[in-house]
Amino acid sequence: MPQQPSEQTRTPPLTVRGDSPAPAGPDLRPGPSRPTRTTRTTRTTQATQATQATQATQPPQPPRTTRTNHTSRIPRIPRTPYHRLFAVPGARAFTLGNLLARLPMGMFSVSAVIMIAGARGSYALAGAVTATGLAATALVAPWTARLVDRHGQARIAVPATAFAVLGSLALLLCVRFGAPDWTLFAAYAATATTPNTGGMSRARWAHLFRADPDAAHTANSFEQAADELCFMLGPVCAAFLCTTLFPEAGTLVAGVLLMTGVLVFAAQRSTEPPPQRHPRSKSPVLAPGMPPLLLGFLATGAVFGSMEVVTIAFADAQGHRSAAGAVLALQAAGSCAAGLLYGALKPAGPAERRHRLGLAAMTVTMSLPLLAASLTGSLPVLAGALLLAGTATAPTMVTGMALVQRRTPEGRLNEGMTLAVTGLLGGIACGSAVGGWVVERFSSTAGYVVPVAAAATAFTLSALISGRFRGSSPPFRGSAPSGGSNPCANSDAPH
Repeated sequence: MPQQPSEQTRTPPLTVRGDSPAPAGPDLRPGPSRPTRTTRTTRTTQATQATQATQATQPPQPPRTTRTNHTSRIPRIPRTPYHRLFAVPGARAFTLGNLLARLPMGMFSVSAVIMIAGARGSYALAGAVTATGLAATALVAPWTARLVDRHGQARIAVPATAFAVLGSLALLLCVRFGAPDWTLFAAYAATATTPNTGGMSRARWAHLFRADPDAAHTANSFEQAADELCFMLGPVCAAFLCTTLFPEAGTLVAGVLLMTGVLVFAAQRSTEPPPQRHPRSKSPVLAPGMPPLLLGFLATGAVFGSMEVVTIAFADAQGHRSAAGAVLALQAAGSCAAGLLYGALKPAGPAERRHRLGLAAMTVTMSLPLLAASLTGSLPVLAGALLLAGTATAPTMVTGMALVQRRTPEGRLNEGMTLAVTGLLGGIACGSAVGGWVVERFSSTAGYVVPVAAAATAFTLSALISGRFRGSSPPFRGSAPSGGSNPCANSDAPH
């Protein structure tokens, strides 16, 4: 029997040339035997290991990237410093709640005046009631701020706001049902427990950017611009609601916005700075450099108060009293734009010098309305002058509050910010009184001398104390208690 061919002779050879066909029959030519399947697997493994060893000895090659497939992997760089602020988780939520709570700050007083004057026929009574509420706020606000520092924002702000809203509702009911005049004073005084929402918001920014002074500066500038925006929109919304719907509409809407905004703000617990229950430091009033700085805020508030009264009187003298609100809103618009621009820049030099320069700029720009009123007597020209005059306000306020933040002892910063707010409120009241007296005694044009004199007074105080306390301001400290770790907090009250 003929011998069967072996496995090697039955398997046709592999071809390696082009597409040439494989031979049809067995290859009977003598030669070395073909490797088995096991041998081929072993050689493949050895070749793979050799390739890996060669790649390990070579430097790594950069990965290939294409614009289509890998662009999304490149981290986005914030286009402006403000994009960086709101990229922080939770920042947009607490900012939205704070803006809702801050807008009514410019609505309550206007709504109260329209509501009381319309029902009782007396602007004197309406002004006395709102002045009483302002005085009560000056007394109660520092105590509320101290509680926020010690126990936290959410724990204090919500019940304090609820009590203030109840006071507004009580005022509404007393006016509506003809209660005695003394009840109006008592009800409106209860609104003094309203927390300083602007200061609490700045405290959160300081907590989030406790190691980044540049980002904190941008956040404080944004908050100042938000103050000016609410000052523009608040009185306009209040007047529209009270005159279009019914006299109590402004107070009702303001109360709903305030309570809703504080609830939304307080619900963002992840960004809330921790409280400091047992601060060891003394009152901010006793801190080095604070008393003269607070006097400077008193003079700055006089600028705002006198400018408002005098401008209303000037517009009334021109026969356009209804346009006074829009003219004053232009001053706030200029301040808002300047604040946003100032926040996008990196300030250079010590804060004391920047504050002094800001007050000097305020003194110069506040003379523009005086020149416009005395030389032209035109309301449109005065509006343009007020727009320019407002550009120095926000940078000066941001820097001034930064000095308050640095000179306030640790653990009491919300209290320190509220004391500055109290100084502003006192200055607004004094400026309004002095401005009204000058208008009645002389003329509305002469009244514009009052804001210029107030700004010059603030500049003089800053120049006198700048050299003495130049070395007493510590650097940016970062986070502290809940009420205001390092915010440049500003007033929530109308300017």
